[in-house]
Amino acid sequence: MDGTEPEAFAAQDGRIIAVGSRRGLYARFRSAERIDLDGALVVPGFNDAHSHVSQAALARVRVDLAGVTDAEELRRMMSERAALVGEDDWVLGHAFDERNPGLGGIDRRFLDGVSATRPLVLIHYSFHKAVGNSRALEMMGYRSAQDAPAGGELMTDADGRLDGWMYERAWLDPWLPGLQGTSVASPGEMGAQVAALRAVNDEMHAVGITSYCDAIVTAVEQDMYAAALADNVLTPRVNMLQWYSCFDETAEPPSFGTPDRLRLAGVKMMLDGALSGGTCLCQRPYQSATGSDNGLQILGDEEFAATVRRVHGAGQRVAVHANGDAAVDKVLQVYESLPPPAGHRMNHRIEHCSMVDDSLIARMKSIGVTPVLFGAFIHFHGQEISSFYGPDWSRMICAHKSLLTAGVEVAGSSDYPLVPADPLMAVQSMVTRRSSEGLLLGPEQQLSVSEALGVYTVGSAHATGEGHIKGRLTVGRLADFVVLDQDLIAMEPSEIGTAGIRSTWVGAECVWRNS
Repeated sequence: MDGTEPEAFAAQDGRIIAVGSRRGLYARFRSAERIDLDGALVVPGFNDAHSHVSQAALARVRVDLAGVTDAEELRRMMSERAALVGEDDWVLGHAFDERNPGLGGIDRRFLDGVSATRPLVLIHYSFHKAVGNSRALEMMGYRSAQDAPAGGELMTDADGRLDGWMYERAWLDPWLPGLQGTSVASPGEMGAQVAALRAVNDEMHAVGITSYCDAIVTAVEQDMYAAALADNVLTPRVNMLQWYSCFDETAEPPSFGTPDRLRLAGVKMMLDGALSGGTCLCQRPYQSATGSDNGLQILGDEEFAATVRRVHGAGQRVAVHANGDAAVDKVLQVYESLPPPAGHRMNHRIEHCSMVDDSLIARMKSIGVTPVLFGAFIHFHGQEISSFYGPDWSRMICAHKSLLTAGVEVAGSSDYPLVPADPLMAVQSMVTRRSSEGLLLGPEQQLSVSEALGVYTVGSAHATGEGHIKGRLTVGRLADFVVLDQDLIAMEPSEIGTAGIRSTWVGAECVWRNS
């Protein structure tokens, strides 16, 4: 990823110490162990700059609804877990997807039929909403739609009664109360958490991921990662974004002893809703999923600005979820008002940054903001994006090309488990700009294969301030790499996602092999 194509490289103590020809390195390091990759294509390890691996792991400790498409199967799974817990113990189902025909219409009334005595909640796969039974609503203090906090909504049925659905802060605040209280979501036994995390990490390695940034971390998730590190089973390199309600500027940032394996990368905030869910905060009106002519603003302007300034003043990176162009504008206004950090340029981020125009891009370039764009959302959600925002407006959604052309460093992300973590499918999506149904959105934003690989390697390393140690296979950097079974540049662009991973390496150690 520096413009050269060496035949070989040498690694020692997990870092690259030389690159060049095979013959030259054999002569230079006569006693070294030699690993022949049989002419395969080697690229830097893929780095997912915004994912939710910890939530995917915790889902497996709770009630994992991924792949469940039948209401009666869901009823059975939730009933069995409810029978094992006390009356005040929460039963949470993860990754509920009401788009499945067999799960349509599930609401408070359905969940009351599962249990009237235990609090039940189904967390939507997007995390932006959830649905609970009457007991759950009661324990959260929700009796009517007027009880929703600012930045959240409680939905009602035709009679005006709460139907159990909670949007944005109406769900996020009970789930992620931070320093203000205790989450409704119990993490379960630590051994089970670590075992689930190991399984998910193996799946990340299987698609070539060597590093990722977990975009919502509280003390629960942080403890899980720390336990995996202590047990020597944390095989990928992990950055964490601390949820803003957990941030305490008077406390020392946590240190885990091995910063190239586990570290805190900044503080996460959320300003608007979901791109594919149709709740973005936009400059122009549209028919959003909330039933109004726009999406949701989750944090008020004053609270948002004050929190950003606190985090910035403490020398921490800020990472703000902002999808719509109105939300991106609000983030930039606050970033532009910040005093320069002492001694260095703070690399603040905008998570997703889905809708931009030339003026927003110029402002990002001017102050050094890193946008962390969805990699594969055009492939997986192109049809929904076009339906919500229209084909013309959608041309500049996930504007990788315009940002790179302007000289903005762009990071790649999946938002896993909202969509599969597969970076090769993300590369295909960035190169083709076609949805899984074949819909073409904004061909002028198509990238070359090399540019797309750069987003998921060089760009993602920049997003966490690690460009000096990750993203390229050059001397001094970490020996994290992926061995592919095909030359991506020679492939038909629409087939890039079918390329296979032969093996994945972290610090020159093989962490996954296709056997």
